[in-house]
Amino acid sequence: MKSIIKISTFLFLFCLIACNNKQFDEPKVSLDSYKVENGFKLEVVTSEPFIEAPVTMDFDNKGRMWVVEMRGYMQNLEGTGEDMPNGRITILQDLDNDGVTDHAKVFLDSLIVPRAIAHVYGGLLYAEPPNLWFVDIENDKPVNKTLVDGQYTHGGNIEHQPNGLMMHLDNWIYNAKSNFRYQKRGDKWIKERTFFRGQWGISKDNFGRLYYNNNSIQLKGDLVLPNTNSKNEYLDTKASLGKKLTPTQRVYPLHATSVNRGYIKGRLDKDSLLINITSACGPVIYRGNKFPSTYLENGFVCAPEANLIKRNVLSFNSYDISATQAIEKKEFIASTDEGFRPVNLFNGPDGNLYIVDMHRGILQDKAFLTPYLKNHYAKKKLDTIIGMGRILKVSSENTISNLIPDFNNLNNRELIALFLHPNGWHRDRAQQILVKKHDQSAIPLLKDFLISSGNSIAKLHALHTLNGLEALNFSYLNNILVTSTEKDLIVHSLVLIENFASEEYIPTFLKTIELLSEKNNSLIDLYLTNSLGNWTLINKDSFFPMLETLSIKYKENRVFLEGIISSLRTNEISFLKFLNKKNEHLVLKELITATIDNKTNQGKKKNKKLKKSLEKSIKAGQKIFDNICATCHGQNGQGIDNLAPPFQKSEYISESAERLALVLLHGLSGPIHVNGKLYELSATMPGLNNNPDYSDKDIQNLIQYLQSDFSSIRKNISTSQIKSLRSKTPKTGVFTEAELLLIK
Repeated sequence: MKSIIKISTFLFLFCLIACNNKQFDEPKVSLDSYKVENGFKLEVVTSEPFIEAPVTMDFDNKGRMWVVEMRGYMQNLEGTGEDMPNGRITILQDLDNDGVTDHAKVFLDSLIVPRAIAHVYGGLLYAEPPNLWFVDIENDKPVNKTLVDGQYTHGGNIEHQPNGLMMHLDNWIYNAKSNFRYQKRGDKWIKERTFFRGQWGISKDNFGRLYYNNNSIQLKGDLVLPNTNSKNEYLDTKASLGKKLTPTQRVYPLHATSVNRGYIKGRLDKDSLLINITSACGPVIYRGNKFPSTYLENGFVCAPEANLIKRNVLSFNSYDISATQAIEKKEFIASTDEGFRPVNLFNGPDGNLYIVDMHRGILQDKAFLTPYLKNHYAKKKLDTIIGMGRILKVSSENTISNLIPDFNNLNNRELIALFLHPNGWHRDRAQQILVKKHDQSAIPLLKDFLISSGNSIAKLHALHTLNGLEALNFSYLNNILVTSTEKDLIVHSLVLIENFASEEYIPTFLKTIELLSEKNNSLIDLYLTNSLGNWTLINKDSFFPMLETLSIKYKENRVFLEGIISSLRTNEISFLKFLNKKNEHLVLKELITATIDNKTNQGKKKNKKLKKSLEKSIKAGQKIFDNICATCHGQNGQGIDNLAPPFQKSEYISESAERLALVLLHGLSGPIHVNGKLYELSATMPGLNNNPDYSDKDIQNLIQYLQSDFSSIRKNISTSQIKSLRSKTPKTGVFTEAELLLIK
């Protein structure tokens, strides 16, 4: 009997141990072909079969990774299957806490090429073209699905659609490849215009400036806070917004990779190595706390076509920013694995840097896939690199990652204390949760924190949390402006106090701005120029003198002059008359005149009477322009320095419809002349000839739009003419100016 009891006990204990001994299947991936900068280590935290073709990610309040899988993208050389509902949003879990994914939950499936997510307002915001959706989360399941925007994207090529969904310090959600931002107030979603930024990926620094890029410029940025210098819709803000931060776009790959149009002179060196970046994407400004201090606010950029990640050191001089290659002729991470396709970078809650590696052989979308590159892909059998995907973690050697609390369980005091955390991810998430809770008992705690804290970055989070809680007013902000000695806090308060502009506050505010101008601080002066708009609309006679004083002080500095014109809005003509009584202000007058001309031209366009068929064609062409042209040429066709020339007064649009059709079909490489000015371009304009999504009628519609918006001369071209031009291919695959000038 005793022996039976012993055997039973043994079997019970054995079963108990066996049941609790969880077996975790963690795939092993070799990184032997990867080189990372000295002092750092690279680890795979998740890979196939848990994920496939990841394009972006976010962390939830528990620190878990949520990944967007664009599984339908370029599954073969023909690019078929893109419309298959096989996209997913997946929750990745590390149940044994060893830093590597061992389980995955599908949160949403049957999606068609999903492209962005954000954990905001206690739920998940996600983009599945053309829609932007929001769902609440209950037990890791989506509930209460709400359509936020039915026109988040406007169709078109997958490479040229909005993405990003980054919650910012100012409580707005910003996007790349978009001129809209979003915010949830109560049960209502707000969609508001903003400056058009970048192509794929968006990031921010601790002060609140935005960073982004396009294919051929690795890092661009705004010199001012969002929606400060862009309040005048007719102003060309090329000095203050979208500045090219990296003077060189040089890359240093470890091997000869397959790149589009490698036959173009200057694209590859003598060893067939890519010279300049062609697919820059997914930038991030490092705001973590586990890298050495010299890496704080460095700008990291993905170059998936070269299988590498770049690091740039940012330099801040008052309002100005510049970026330089961190280590000469060496990349932060580079690999000979041509499947390594880093497409996005993120700061993690543990203080480390995370890489979204799509790990797909075919990088170029079918819309711009040249026969040259298609042949390269086929020869190397890169189309066989499919069904894969990875998230990599970069950490500094000999450091311990941050502990990640469950933010859902923190009270107001604990959340506010996290504003002092050295990792920006913690500060951001604490602010988001406080704003979402909308607990009024947090207001006095936040105000006490603003007084007692000696941390300037933490104070900015507290200030914008108060704004999100609707707890600010003129008196409170004005007191900060009068008493604070911290320029960053003063600047953000100046931006916010404009929302409370009122006739009754003008006498007090005039004294305040006089006091601020006496500080003789260029950063404060800059935000005096761009934060007086609402005040000027109420009483221009009271604020014109201050704007004029600032215009004299910074008469040659276009960044400041753009701020002044941003504040003028509808008062440009009145201010021009005011200036005519005073000093010359030549540069400012030129900018104001150009802004007035833009307004006049836009008015003429709106008042044009067109035939219904032509109007329909122009609208269809504008949609194509927004999707594929605006990224390089600007939303208003103003051009982007070193990337693409302006359309206004362009001979390519006004002189010959046939020549314009050839450019649109086959592309154009620089240098070129527009309106008598030489443009040395860093990128080659791709043609649409090989893109099955754009018909002859689409090309005709685009020509109709370009002529309607940017030329007073209309020259017709038929779809049959366009069809015949498809076979008129240039020798090198894209036209040069010299070749086009031979065509009348």
